[in-house]
Amino acid sequence: MKAKLHCLLIALTTFACIHSAAAQGEAFFRISGPAATAITAFNPDGTIVWSNASVGTSYIVQIAASLSVGTKWVDYVQLSVTNSVNTNLVVAFNPPAGMALVPAGVFTMGDTLDGESDAFPTNVYVSGFYIDVNLVSSNQWAGIYTYATSVGYGFEHGGGGKAANHPVQTVDWFDAVKWSNARSQRLGLTPVYYSNPEFTQVFTNGDVGKTVYANWSANGYRLPTEAEWEKAARGGLIGQRFPWGNVITEALANYYGDTNVYSYDLGPNGYNTAFTNGVAPYTSPQGSFGPNGYGLYDMAGNVLEWCWDWYAESPYPAGSPYLGGADPHGPATGSENVLRGGLWSYYADYARCANRISVSPNYAGDDVGFRCVRWF
Repeated sequence: MKAKLHCLLIALTTFACIHSAAAQGEAFFRISGPAATAITAFNPDGTIVWSNASVGTSYIVQIAASLSVGTKWVDYVQLSVTNSVNTNLVVAFNPPAGMALVPAGVFTMGDTLDGESDAFPTNVYVSGFYIDVNLVSSNQWAGIYTYATSVGYGFEHGGGGKAANHPVQTVDWFDAVKWSNARSQRLGLTPVYYSNPEFTQVFTNGDVGKTVYANWSANGYRLPTEAEWEKAARGGLIGQRFPWGNVITEALANYYGDTNVYSYDLGPNGYNTAFTNGVAPYTSPQGSFGPNGYGLYDMAGNVLEWCWDWYAESPYPAGSPYLGGADPHGPATGSENVLRGGLWSYYADYARCANRISVSPNYAGDDVGFRCVRWF
């Protein structure tokens, strides 16, 4: 379905608005910043062209579902301006099936809301990318797994899942990497992960002690970097604890409530009763909770998500790969990989956007799953 596009330019001191009647519904955008801007075009490919920007400053694209008195504008993406005239992709009208656009821009990685010692905030630029709307499901895993094993892939774990539309779990980091490669090959894309630095041997087998090399220019499916994951989880919101705001309830995510420990946890206490049917793990089906600002589900709770990065206790010091450049990939070496996003069996603090934990890449518990990303 080709979208109908309309432009509405509004003369205000700090922003202008555009309106798109896209295939996924209507959305209004405005650009807010230190000086008035003018949107000169909204193109069929989802890019906006805007001018009169103050070079060397930052602007925020905000989104609203409708225009009315008291319209609620929500932060969508932050842009660092290097030119007075800019073109930015804000909408993907035809993303890959089951994926959504995370637009390019700067975001604040980490926060100081809860005294994190390993997530001190810093600004990071991340290029635009597509990400799975949902966690990889048990059914989705099984389809690629069957193909992969038929063409020579070897997995350490077969993957589990409470039901077809629940997230796959009991897969380790190496399993997720190999599965991503198989997904790429099945769909005719270039795999990202290799057994050698020359990128001539696709990574299909092995686990303990294996070194995996990533071809970052490949167009195939891969695990998100830690920076990509956090930018996607925040959904465009700035300075919030969770993908939707600063408090959490079991109506918003699948986690273990404890209102006595965390002031921002509104509970109720214990496992989420909607999913405790006596059969563990108490994971939840796709779409059980609302999406975040980028249309992504379960970025907080359900199962933890593997990221590409090796874990570093202090990730943001001077000289860190998270500072001073675009699209950081984390430390060059390490012994444990990063997990993000919270889980069905643990407290609200794990579900925060800035929370970082790490385990051996060989860990394959019933609280761990993943989702994939890919370039345009």
